[in-house]
Amino acid sequence: DRCFLRVDLYHQYMPFFMELRRKLVEGGSLAFTWNGGLGVNFLALYAYYLASPVNWLLVLCPDSLTLEFMTYMIVIKIGLCGLSMAWYLRRHCGTQDFGVAFFGIFYALSGYMAAYSWNIMWLDCILLFPVIVYGLERLVKDGKGMTYGLALGLSILYNYYISIMTCIFMVIYFGALLILNTGKGKSAKDYGIHIRQFAWNSLLAGGLAAAVLIPEIYALQTTASADSDFPKTISSYFSIFDMFARHIGNVETEIGLEHWPNIYCGVAVLMLFLLYLGCRNIQVKEKAVYCGLLLLFFASFSVNGLNFIWHGFHFPNSLPCRQSFIYIFLMLVICYRAYRNLDQIPWKHIVIAFWGAVIFVVLAEKLVEQEHFQFYTYYVAILFLSLYGGLFYLYKKGRAGYGTVMMLALAVVSIEAAVNTTVTSITTTSRTSYTKDNEDVRKLTEALIPSDTFYRIEKVTRKTKNDGAWMNFPSVSLFSSTANADLTDFFKQIGCEGNTNAYSITGSTPLADSLFSVKYGLYSSEQENNILLRLIDTSGDTWLYQNLAALPVG
Repeated sequence: DRCFLRVDLYHQYMPFFMELRRKLVEGGSLAFTWNGGLGVNFLALYAYYLASPVNWLLVLCPDSLTLEFMTYMIVIKIGLCGLSMAWYLRRHCGTQDFGVAFFGIFYALSGYMAAYSWNIMWLDCILLFPVIVYGLERLVKDGKGMTYGLALGLSILYNYYISIMTCIFMVIYFGALLILNTGKGKSAKDYGIHIRQFAWNSLLAGGLAAAVLIPEIYALQTTASADSDFPKTISSYFSIFDMFARHIGNVETEIGLEHWPNIYCGVAVLMLFLLYLGCRNIQVKEKAVYCGLLLLFFASFSVNGLNFIWHGFHFPNSLPCRQSFIYIFLMLVICYRAYRNLDQIPWKHIVIAFWGAVIFVVLAEKLVEQEHFQFYTYYVAILFLSLYGGLFYLYKKGRAGYGTVMMLALAVVSIEAAVNTTVTSITTTSRTSYTKDNEDVRKLTEALIPSDTFYRIEKVTRKTKNDGAWMNFPSVSLFSSTANADLTDFFKQIGCEGNTNAYSITGSTPLADSLFSVKYGLYSSEQENNILLRLIDTSGDTWLYQNLAALPVG
């Protein structure tokens, strides 16, 4: 009975998925829908929430199992993110090493996923990101940009919003790759060719997604987000030490209005990062470039101006640091480079890295004052650091066979990632509670859906502002990032509810109901002594009333 339906998955994604399924099955228009917001641009909703082609499999899914379809899609996509990361590390390092599985697990079950995995439309972009990075590396190394262009194009098509962050990073990483390849037999002409190939394939990627991207750009111009202004003063939210401390496991994730990044990706990175810095087999230039990229992300998490740019020139309304999956990717790449060089790293360096990581955790217990850290957080972190230290000892000292060490490491990594996800991931909700009155509402509204006339039905005791999309009736209220800003202002001016990305009938008067052609109302209790309402029917705990004062269209 437990399901992932929390936050926006509860209020937005589930209703919009149901609306998409009906359109696919019944042949409705993908351009427009009356089931919400007085009638809205469905293509804008599609581009923001529904564009993954996997969602078209809904046509094969029974209406009653749409919720289960979304649940399985989330789980499968999380698994594929781990596979994608492991595939990238094999390609990037030219290895068949089993260790890529460890880093794939930490990418798939990172703090970012614990906080945001319910944003099902983002997961395709997280999955494709390692493929895009590999494609860009191949473009610079071999002059072959097809993988980069196609993967980036698909990412933009699936979800343009997260792809904004991917595109920003691709520009930065392209510059980093040019620096890393300096002096490797490349002339100025070669760099010119790379720049032209990068520009052309980036434009190709945008062109592949243009059918969805262009209408969405026009739709976004009508939202409140279009008026977002660059901050007039530059400020910092918190220190690098406090941010880095969030690498410690079992730290409560942030999905509210605070700006903390969710960057956990295994406590082993506290050791491996130090080993990377001290590894003599890794060039100083590479260390400087990758550490510079990490520093840029710390600044992006903390400095309001950079935070504004990374989120598409807009401050996010909760769910902070949505670009932190890129930081996690970089950190895991760095740590895997250290892991690959364990044979050449002296045992003394491993001991120093272990105690350095433990000291950092102890200092964090003393210095960090975030409410997200519980007392047990630090003890569990030291416990897992000790387990990883023991694994390094078995490997370096030859006290156990390679296969045995790998299986033990897989067990420790899996347990750590599972514990962190269990402790910090967003809680579930009751399926029974969410669907309690659905059949009653459908039974009462089925015969009311307008065929030759125009009016609206409003569920007065709503589960969400998108109940019209969820249960298939034309309604007034809407909660969506593509909500029209002028409508929001109008609703507020007449005394109804309106904010940045939502407006609803809440607070309406009989006059407002009449103007909006709200001909029927669904109530969770009997309405007595209201001369404007006439009882039509009841089902379960739901009452259907007709509004006798509703005006016709116009």
